[in-house]
Amino acid sequence: MSTSETQATSNPIEPFHVNIPQSALDDLKLRLDLVRWPERETVTDWSQGVPLAKARALIDYWRTKYDWRRFESEINKLPHFRTTIDGLGIHFIHVKSKHENALPLLLTHGWPGSFIEFIRTIPLLTDPTAFGGKAEDAFHVVIPSLPGYAFSDKPTETGWNIERIAKAWIVLMERLDYKHWVAQGGDWGAVITTILGQIHPPGLLAIHLNLPIVFPEKIPETLSHDEQRAVDAANKFSTDGSGYSQEHSTRPQTIGYALCDSPVALAMWIYEKFYEWTDNNGNPEDALEHDEMLDNITLYWMTNTGASSVRLYWERRRTGGVRFLGPKLDLPVAASIFPREIYRAPKSWAEQKYSNLIYWKEHEKGGHFAAFQHPELFTDDLRAAFRTIRRT
Repeated sequence: MSTSETQATSNPIEPFHVNIPQSALDDLKLRLDLVRWPERETVTDWSQGVPLAKARALIDYWRTKYDWRRFESEINKLPHFRTTIDGLGIHFIHVKSKHENALPLLLTHGWPGSFIEFIRTIPLLTDPTAFGGKAEDAFHVVIPSLPGYAFSDKPTETGWNIERIAKAWIVLMERLDYKHWVAQGGDWGAVITTILGQIHPPGLLAIHLNLPIVFPEKIPETLSHDEQRAVDAANKFSTDGSGYSQEHSTRPQTIGYALCDSPVALAMWIYEKFYEWTDNNGNPEDALEHDEMLDNITLYWMTNTGASSVRLYWERRRTGGVRFLGPKLDLPVAASIFPREIYRAPKSWAEQKYSNLIYWKEHEKGGHFAAFQHPELFTDDLRAAFRTIRRT
């Protein structure tokens, strides 16, 4: 028996069905009914966080109109699975294309995202001919949930850092018997996908990032417009946008009590990012619908992953933190830049880090949640980025 056959026998891939108990939904309703609100903010904008009126409107919708069973039925139409890798149960969605030469694609989410971000891209990626595309642009799609997120197990000991996750993803693709594949990621997904590129396991042909994190070792004295924009964005994030990250990185357990006990606390912790990181006109609902945001928020609530998800920041801090420098990569790299991203890398710096930059696209709309907000643009980029890889 081969090694892969032995692994498949000892660590089987098992189908998974989402079925949240009604008691959990009833408990959520009760908690939302009993919310104790703070006084309103003393400003007229979002500078102190989510405005009270916006918070009340979202929670009222969640309490009276949102339907989890609608969403549960929708996601159960997709093939979900679980398998054990390195002692931890990993949940993933795996959709195979009907097209014979489809390219396997690994999609990795971040925080405060989930597999939900990619759902609307799945039919576009797997069945391009149904949307006016070409069969040769088809992908087999694999979407794992990070450890401590959604229906993956929660680590019970330290050590599940981004390097370990990247290695687990390599095992996952091997277990699915994919000999050649590509990977994509944003947020933590971009960091993990970059580590995959650094490891460059046999079979990984190329990567695509929608948050390439690259900085020169020394900032030049004279900067182009795009380079100055990147420096300004990094400084703004450090001084006015990274409070959540500092809390996650230093005291994840403390903030976890609020995120696991109060659905309102959890919702606002995530809702604020839908405001900050999308190209909206002053309201998150300009970019994403209430149901779309609440699908993601409710997934965090129902799986009780408020604490376990943010521990990844603490793990990363132990191994040096998320640095803007980024490693040098030699494998083919593609990147998409969206205007409302936290940090928009200049192409000049990306070319210094990525010796084989095969695709670069700067968009006029979109933000941090690229696949969630603009699935068509996201899909078009992946098709274009990996066409040259398919030909080699």
